[in-house]
Amino acid sequence: MSSMKDWSVLDDRAVAYARALAADAVQKVGNGHPGTAMSLAPVAYALFQRHLVHDPSDAHWLGRDRFILSCGHSSLTLYIQLFLSGYGLELKDLQEFRTWGSLTPGHPEYGHTVGVEMTTGPLGQGVATAVGMAMAARYERGLLDPSAAPGASIFDHNIWVICSDGDLQEGVSAEASSLAGTQELGVLNIIYDDNRISIEGDTHNAFTEDVSARYRAYGWHVIEVAALDDGNVDLAALDAAMLAAKKESTKPSLIRMKSVIAWPAPKAQGTAGSHGSALGDEEIAATKVLLGLNPEEKFAMPTEVLDHARLVKVRAKDSRSLWQARFTEWEKNNPDKSELLSRLQSKSLPQGWDSEFPEFLPGKDVATRAASGQVINAIAKKLPEFWGGSADLAGSNNTNIDGGRSFLPATSAIKDADPYGRIIHFGIREHAMGSILNGIALHGLSRSFGGTFAVFSDYMRGAVRLAALMNIPSTFIWTHDSIGVGEDGPTHQPIEHFAALRAIPGLDVIRPADANEVAECWRKILIRAKAAGLLLSRQNLPVFDRSECSPAAGATNGAYILKDAQNPQAVLIATGSEVSLALEVQKSLANDGIAVRVVSAPCLEWFSEQSSSYKESVLPPSIKVKVSIEVGIAQGWHQLIGDSGIAISLEHYGASADAKRLFAEFGFSVDAITTRIKAAL
Repeated sequence: MSSMKDWSVLDDRAVAYARALAADAVQKVGNGHPGTAMSLAPVAYALFQRHLVHDPSDAHWLGRDRFILSCGHSSLTLYIQLFLSGYGLELKDLQEFRTWGSLTPGHPEYGHTVGVEMTTGPLGQGVATAVGMAMAARYERGLLDPSAAPGASIFDHNIWVICSDGDLQEGVSAEASSLAGTQELGVLNIIYDDNRISIEGDTHNAFTEDVSARYRAYGWHVIEVAALDDGNVDLAALDAAMLAAKKESTKPSLIRMKSVIAWPAPKAQGTAGSHGSALGDEEIAATKVLLGLNPEEKFAMPTEVLDHARLVKVRAKDSRSLWQARFTEWEKNNPDKSELLSRLQSKSLPQGWDSEFPEFLPGKDVATRAASGQVINAIAKKLPEFWGGSADLAGSNNTNIDGGRSFLPATSAIKDADPYGRIIHFGIREHAMGSILNGIALHGLSRSFGGTFAVFSDYMRGAVRLAALMNIPSTFIWTHDSIGVGEDGPTHQPIEHFAALRAIPGLDVIRPADANEVAECWRKILIRAKAAGLLLSRQNLPVFDRSECSPAAGATNGAYILKDAQNPQAVLIATGSEVSLALEVQKSLANDGIAVRVVSAPCLEWFSEQSSSYKESVLPPSIKVKVSIEVGIAQGWHQLIGDSGIAISLEHYGASADAKRLFAEFGFSVDAITTRIKAAL
């Protein structure tokens, strides 16, 4: 330790007590992951004390570095540093680890514990989300300080990650890391804890590749740090590696650090058992003896050690003061950009931001994916913070921003490459795209979107679920939303996906019926600022004549009466492309003297939030025959249509044929639906 400048005996003691706290916390609750938190204690302490730019008095300080603990099962690694740094956690919180109502849940949760930058635990997500944060850091720099020399902007900062073997086994981290190399994200620094242990034992059971070679092939700067002879982390070498990572500006850095899990526990170190189980009182006592601590003490933290660790707050105050002086100078010299920053920080939208939204006239059919593309460009004209792209399907998803240029490093030879471009090329990496969108949202100043086919929402579900869990405004665009995909066949025709996506709590699943509903739904997505997914048609759909139908603004209620009838005997509830079919059914039944109401229901989540009186006005309990019409499984619809209702659905996979033939073959025709309704009435 002595080779590191300013490292003291008190720092050694702080690390020793941090290891003991990890063991004590898991032992007290009886479950958790002590081993990694013990071996990572010196790593996290060195990072928070010596390298991470942060201010414990203000966890949201604009000038801070970001830190993500991708191996979220080792949450004590983070909680103990938040405690030592003075973020508000105290010993009491560590004693309440993994218990009801505590600030120290089993895995770190964004918005729950101050200092936690993202919810982690699903392995690989932290690595991939950090790539999004690094991309956002560059884009935001372009918005606010584009002409500053490299490394000279007040908005320049680093993204730090600690990850595990498990993180790098997950495919999502590989997807995102590959893209990070292409993007030359020099601000991204990952410390890979290569302890070669997972739940099933030695990772060589399943993971023998040369990770360093893989990351070099991705275009990363790789530094290897061996463990000391006794198995402890080589802090001096790690410190030098972190300094080198910060100096590398053109490549993301992977510090591959060897460690021994649960070091220095005499029997538990290096074992799979220490990964996810309490060590036991006897082993903990023996470990404390090796650390030079009192084996009888639990949750010990001497005042002089804690006071020393919390000097990081004094250092933070000094560095922030210097940053603030530079920020004040920037504000004076950049009044327009300063005004933009204030708006972005307040999460507000400028006056007239939606003034150029297109209005679609009846008479010409428009695919909702095409309508979305027009709305995206209208938004982009007014909101410089709005950017996004597609998983290699921009032409199909309609996600391009006109004149937006491609978000690529300055060294790229690709046409229209721009380090501050607005068009993200995610490549065929749906899962990484979802995580990157989350990282952009978490970084805080911009709004992004990403598109793919609806059937591939399965590939990105882990990231979508996290967006909903964290309650962040990631926007997912899923086109080709039904058997309307046609000849591509059942592999590309989503059947169960609407229901599967609606099953995610906190996710707004939005399936507009026509082009004007698309515009209204986009408007609400931007205002509402929550996790949302747009399901959009490949095929052209009629634009409703609003002189005959209710205004499209009704879509923002989630469901609304699109076209009513006098004394309706039934209510037809449809989404997306099936709404125009419902209108045809209404007309056919009217010719037979049967009056029915047509309800367009683009977002059942929005509808569920409406008042009981509104919901009953749209779907009156007195009308017993309620009919849902949606080209997907019926799961979930009986909550709205009741026991007397009819679900016009598709309970099997599609086929390869033109869309018109498929709809007819599978019962989505006027004749088939009117027959079923007449029978019910």
